Amino acid sequence: MALKQNNNLSNNSEDFNFNLKKTVSIYLKQWKWFALSLIICLGLTYINLRYTTPEYLAQAKIILLDDKENSSAAALKDLSLFSEGEDAMVEDEIQVIKSRSFLRNIVKRLNLNIRYYTKGRVYESELYKDSPIVINFIESDSIINSTSSNFYIEILSSSSFNYRINEETAPKKYAFGETIPTSFGGIIVTPKNKSIENNVGNSIRVNIAKIEYLAESLKNRVSISPSGKSSKVVTVSFVDPVIEKAKDIVNTLIDEYNKSTIQKKNNISENTAKFIDNRIRLVAKDLVSADSSIVNFKTGNKVTDVASEAGQFLNSSAVNEQQLDAAKMQLGQLNFMESTLDDETSMYSSIPSNLGSGDPAISALSTRYNQLLERRKALLKSAGEQNPIVLELDQTLADIRQNLQQSINNSTKSLRIQIGSLESQSRRINSKIFSVPGQERKLRSIERTRGIKESLYLYLLEKREEAAISLTATSPSAKIIDEAYNKAGGPISPNKQIAYAGALFIGLLIPFMFFYVKNLFDTKIHNKEDLEKEIKRITVLGEIPKIKGNNILVKRNDRSILSESFRIIRTNFDYIKRTRKVENYDNVIFVTSTINGEGKSFFSMNMALTLANTDKRVLLIGADIRNPKLLMGINNQKKNNEGKVGLTEYLVDKSVIVGEAINTYEVNGNKIDILLSGKVPPNPAELLMSDRMKPLFDKVSEQYDYVIVDTAPSMLVTDTLLFSQYAGHTIYMTRADYTEKRILNFAKELHAENKLNGMMLVVNDVKQANFGYGAKYGYYGAKKKKGFFNKRA
Repeated sequence: MALKQNNNLSNNSEDFNFNLKKTVSIYLKQWKWFALSLIICLGLTYINLRYTTPEYLAQAKIILLDDKENSSAAALKDLSLFSEGEDAMVEDEIQVIKSRSFLRNIVKRLNLNIRYYTKGRVYESELYKDSPIVINFIESDSIINSTSSNFYIEILSSSSFNYRINEETAPKKYAFGETIPTSFGGIIVTPKNKSIENNVGNSIRVNIAKIEYLAESLKNRVSISPSGKSSKVVTVSFVDPVIEKAKDIVNTLIDEYNKSTIQKKNNISENTAKFIDNRIRLVAKDLVSADSSIVNFKTGNKVTDVASEAGQFLNSSAVNEQQLDAAKMQLGQLNFMESTLDDETSMYSSIPSNLGSGDPAISALSTRYNQLLERRKALLKSAGEQNPIVLELDQTLADIRQNLQQSINNSTKSLRIQIGSLESQSRRINSKIFSVPGQERKLRSIERTRGIKESLYLYLLEKREEAAISLTATSPSAKIIDEAYNKAGGPISPNKQIAYAGALFIGLLIPFMFFYVKNLFDTKIHNKEDLEKEIKRITVLGEIPKIKGNNILVKRNDRSILSESFRIIRTNFDYIKRTRKVENYDNVIFVTSTINGEGKSFFSMNMALTLANTDKRVLLIGADIRNPKLLMGINNQKKNNEGKVGLTEYLVDKSVIVGEAINTYEVNGNKIDILLSGKVPPNPAELLMSDRMKPLFDKVSEQYDYVIVDTAPSMLVTDTLLFSQYAGHTIYMTRADYTEKRILNFAKELHAENKLNGMMLVVNDVKQANFGYGAKYGYYGAKKKKGFFNKRA
């Protein structure tokens, strides 16, 4: 099982093995068709190039400048309202350049809607700037720009011309300067003085096209692309039959773009200046209002400088607090002195003399009172309390005490009034101190608003000057690197190299595709190699070449290709015959095929003649009794018994012996015995199963060196299989360009089931181009045809 799988794998690998040499040789055999296709394609290409209008390429290079690279635009970049977040992309600018408005302006500036053509022998040529006439229109441009028309002007002389709408209409003669009525209004034809004389007799076609149509056409034909990724260098190119026209279109397109960008920037500058003027007036009003608010605030709050006055309030508050504390301390001292004086238990006690709180009267009375007390104490040591001096001192002390109380009361009232005044003043100062932050906040808010308005006012004044300057210093957005020029130095179309290369390619491709498709759908075999690929386990004896004419039978000592091919088959058969050990009927050779028309009878006759050429006794039996064809090869033999007694008669009539049915014929110098088929019977299959078949083959196999049996096709009828046991060897015929590959499966089945003994294959009718594994080698000793270049050799 494993061996079988390995064999299958090897067979599959052989099936898919690509043979380049063979594949190339398949197409090389058809070199005549390839040559014819190449000649036709190259000839058509030459004619096309000869009569095709050449086209030229005009190309220019520009660099797109950023607004920040323009000094005039830098002034406006700081304005957030007009500044862009980022530079315009190159692709966006390309779309702007190709916009319809630019292209319409180009058509109008160059008058491209009015074109003049002169007719040559094959095609028309445009007279871009060389037209000898000029067309002038009476109607407005808006009507002409939307008009589409054609007419012809034939110059008769320097003063007259013929006018016609088309080539078929009758011409009308007009003078130069005369008004010609048309469907779109009157036109006036004027000559160019320098060139009109040289164009007498010439016919000029005038074409008027719509502006919109031409703008759309230019949009599709103009090519604008960046030179590289992230590059601001842009290439502008245009292809046209007139190189000067192409250059003018490219240069005008760039000029229109620059004019448009300059106008756009000027408009922006003007609008910006107007906007700034309006803003300056509004900001000036706001600034005056802010100043008035500050004045009203200071006037209403009676302040000049809130910060300095706040400091003064703080100092005044501190002084007032000190004075208030001092007054309260003095009041406390007076209250203490008063409480001391009111205490009866301490009537003769000294009082503090330093608690007068600065009142000199109280201080003097307290000092006098303390002195008298000291004196009384001293007197009491030597005298009693009833002593007149002591009593006098007591009266004096009481008067002083009363005066002191009166002074203290007066000072207390005065201090309380002072303290109330200080406290009121303190509250007033504190109120002002508390109101300072709010006033300062309000003042700063007003001053901040004024500062913003003032800085914005100064900024707008500066920008107004810059905008005014930018109006006189606006630069274009595109800088020309290379003006339009003829890049190729000549026409780019038609490209002869590419055209001829394409013709060569197509000239080779057409026959290649034809034969490729033909081979792709080819289901027939063509030579020995194809047969060996389809059937790998059956020996292929050889190939028989395709023969033209009536010489289809080999001759004695013949050296033709046909004869040599049969000699090769004979040699190969003898080799195979020696390797096979066949006990019975080793010299009996059956010739069959799958279907009719594959050359069994042709092969049988020529194989018999080839074997007879070696002086062997050869018998040819026509066993295809349904459709006998052996007579076709011996029609020149005139015998009375020809066609009367054959195999059919032998099998039907038991009285007929073998010798009576066999006749000797001389064909092309070779003598062979032939047992013809005889008459066509009604029951050929049953007849071939006759018991007389075995004695027939037993006898002829003994009498002859070779017995060749021409049988019926094996797949169409069962005749051959009915008596195949009498075959020592079987030659199975196939025919090139006739036998289908799929029906060869029948031959495989016959071989696999051993229904035919010793099967060998032969390919018939092989074209000499496919002969010998696809190579045309010829035969040794055969005359060779001399080619054109070696005929004289």
